[in-house]
Amino acid sequence: MVELKRAIGLMSGTSMDGIDIALLTTDGENRVERGPSASVSYDSAFRNRLKQGLQDAREISVRTQRPGLLARLERDLTLLHAVAVHDFLHVHGLRPDDIDVIGFHGQTVLHRPLQALTVQIGDGALLAQETGINVVFDMRAQDMRHGGQGAPLVPAYHAALARNLPQGLGIPVVFVNIGGISNLTFVGSSGELVAFDCGPGNMLIDQWMELNNAGSYDAGGNIAMSGLVDETVAARYLGHPFFSGNARISLDRGDFVVPERGEMSLADGARTLAFVTAAAILKSATHLPEQPRTYVVSGGGCRNAAIMAELTALAERVGARVMTAESAGLDGDAMEAEAWAYLAVRSLRGLPLTYPGTTGCIEPVSGGILVRPHK
Repeated sequence: MVELKRAIGLMSGTSMDGIDIALLTTDGENRVERGPSASVSYDSAFRNRLKQGLQDAREISVRTQRPGLLARLERDLTLLHAVAVHDFLHVHGLRPDDIDVIGFHGQTVLHRPLQALTVQIGDGALLAQETGINVVFDMRAQDMRHGGQGAPLVPAYHAALARNLPQGLGIPVVFVNIGGISNLTFVGSSGELVAFDCGPGNMLIDQWMELNNAGSYDAGGNIAMSGLVDETVAARYLGHPFFSGNARISLDRGDFVVPERGEMSLADGARTLAFVTAAAILKSATHLPEQPRTYVVSGGGCRNAAIMAELTALAERVGARVMTAESAGLDGDAMEAEAWAYLAVRSLRGLPLTYPGTTGCIEPVSGGILVRPHK
């Protein structure tokens, strides 16, 4: 019998709003025991530094380069993660020795799959030393060395969750994560696993709000709910070559650009971009081998009422239903962090993290770098 490992997963996503942390006990295969989770928000000054880091990262041609402020930013980001781990352990009465491994995602600052170049800042060795816990990090690079897109990585965890879903939820099922960029995982009626990025998530809405000096996001989708969809603008986004190409590629923050200020009212812009987020998911789903019966939605986007209303309406037109991860007995806010814990355990066991149907790699590929604290 395979030994269960207790793992912490750390995720800082494309929305750059903070650190998600989750505890998981798993064998890296079918056994998944979900534990507590938490989120730690970045302050506005640090978010601004991350945005500057995205600009500096454009100069990277070799993934070890850290131009501009990236070297200092990487250290500070890692130390913030270390503090988050210590606080999490304290709150839940745990010690570092109680944890077998940390799965550390870091912060993606550059992702160019066509150039086989992906950069996540985050110093795994420093995190291991600061926490006293083994760390697995840099889990995307090996996939790209085998011809993959380096994303998405969460599908291996989605497959485990699908095997444990309540009866009657409806297979084929699609897990949709709406973060800064949306991605989906399809689990077919015969267990087939397909995954890819499916379009802009909260990213454009957040940028629209900031562009109009209306905060950093549309809380609850309240502003969008008072607006109308501008069909012309929506069609412009949905006509992007990403949706019509035969090959599914992973997306970078720069692949879709926010509308010009003044092009729409604040509310209409928020509603239009919410519609684009929803329509992008359904449009991308046309590339799947079967028509999904159920969409299980997680990520920040599931708290945007406009996105969920548009997604529900569009799904109903093709005979599918939409539900939140919570309605399926899961924790949508913690799912990506849980996935990173699960992937870390798979990495320790040398099990695949990615598959040809998820990233386009030529064969199932494990990955990650294990670092241990100096005793």
